[in-house]
Amino acid sequence: MEQPRGFEEGGDNMWRLQKTLYGTMQGTHDWAQNLDKTFEGHRYYRSKADPQICSRIQNDKFTLTSIWTDDILGASSTLEGETLAKEELAASYELKDIGEAKLILGMRINRNPSSGDITLSQRAYCKCMLHRFRMDDCASTSTPLPVGSILSIDDYPRTPEEMDEMKDIPYQEALGSLMWLQVATRPDLSYTVNILSCFAHNPGKPHWNAIKHVLGYIKRTIDYGVTYKVTGDLNLIGYVDSDFAGCKDI
Repeated sequence: MEQPRGFEEGGDNMWRLQKTLYGTMQGTHDWAQNLDKTFEGHRYYRSKADPQICSRIQNDKFTLTSIWTDDILGASSTLEGETLAKEELAASYELKDIGEAKLILGMRINRNPSSGDITLSQRAYCKCMLHRFRMDDCASTSTPLPVGSILSIDDYPRTPEEMDEMKDIPYQEALGSLMWLQVATRPDLSYTVNILSCFAHNPGKPHWNAIKHVLGYIKRTIDYGVTYKVTGDLNLIGYVDSDFAGCKDI
């Protein structure tokens, strides 16, 4: 912090905050502690897997909240539980109720009134990502990676010309964008992102071409998302291809 104009005392004196300021590291810490006390006071349980998730069961009413700094997304099994949760938080903070959630952290929330299903998707985020990396007019692809593609750390740039070509390529930035998409609504990209992350420290032209192939796949599947159903059995199915011979780096 700088000493205010007209109140300079000179020297290397430190200033001590008497009140939390928004945007400072201490402010973030104090806000998190304040929220913790508020939710604990209302008998919420904080998830050990994700500390931003709080939930409680009170009189057969299940209430769930998710916190992003000062934005709170909530859901309840009953209308009474929703109303109670809002009233409790409003007693502690000045709230702005924006109604039914439709967009959060770049994720579009679509509801099916008849079935109760909820679908999360990121069409707008995908379009912004394609534009950011100048892939608006790229050819769409039907798979995340080319069929038969085998990438290796040995594909790094070797010659001065290759190094010069790759120095301004936004590989890490594109990979980071894909990571957020994969974590939020596109589990079909998990394997591809895992593979491409292995080359983030020194990517070569084949690795960048693979990133562009993924962006072409995103263009083709821009409306893909995750649907959570109210009814039906939840069966987790996984697939594995133990093709160690296809990995050159083992």
